[in-house]
Amino acid sequence: MSEIDYELLRTEEVVPPTRPKSVAWVVGLIIVAAAAAAGYLYRRLAPAPVAPPAAVVKAPAPQPAVRPLGGDAEPITVPPLEQSDAVVRELVRRITSHPSVVAWLTTNGLIRNFTVVVTNVAEGPTPAKQLGVLRPSAPFRVVNRNGQLFIDEASYRRYDRLAAAAASIDPAGAARVYATLKPRIGEAYAELGMPPASFDRALEKAIVALLQVPIVEGPVRVQPKGGTAYQYADSRLEGLTAAQRQLLRTGPRNVRTIQSALRQLALALGVSPDRLP
Repeated sequence: MSEIDYELLRTEEVVPPTRPKSVAWVVGLIIVAAAAAAGYLYRRLAPAPVAPPAAVVKAPAPQPAVRPLGGDAEPITVPPLEQSDAVVRELVRRITSHPSVVAWLTTNGLIRNFTVVVTNVAEGPTPAKQLGVLRPSAPFRVVNRNGQLFIDEASYRRYDRLAAAAASIDPAGAARVYATLKPRIGEAYAELGMPPASFDRALEKAIVALLQVPIVEGPVRVQPKGGTAYQYADSRLEGLTAAQRQLLRTGPRNVRTIQSALRQLALALGVSPDRLP
């Protein structure tokens, strides 16, 4: 609270010249009367006190409208979900011909699959089950160094094709495909019990989550988790979501490649740069 400064008025004592007591008494009465009259006139003539203005409550600044994600939709009619796979295959082949993407296109229920994958990544679980066709064939390996286990860096190369597939996708084309299929994606999202129009936010959240995955250079220590499973010895890495750890497992070079592709895709979709890590 700020302090209030008060002005201090000082009066100097004035020694009056010697006068007869009667004159002094009369002068005193005049001063008192004048003072009383002045007070009376002040009360009569002073303007009535003005009530302080009411505090002005500012209305909250209007929030900018959330811009829907996606580019310009293709001028086509997308069939119902159950019959949409053929259209999805045709549209996706226009933006990439990478073998890994083509392999995914051979599966069925593509829009539902895509919707579940994005939802899982946004919420944390790994989408490995939905992307089984992209699973590397080579096993995950560790090496023992002085009694400590580290990820065998050769294991990272199992994901080179996946990173190359991500880099092969045309961002602007992907944004058009998303806008074209968005009505059916919303329907698939509603099947999961979610508001159809909120999928944009789930997609943005999933991209941001993967962009937050750290790039870890050098040996990465792990420890047995039970059976043939391992967990990161660094609690900060193990504390990531399952989806984030899945990306981390691809190795630093592939993480960079995939994150670069995701960033370009996010910008093409219309995600504001200041919302991206």
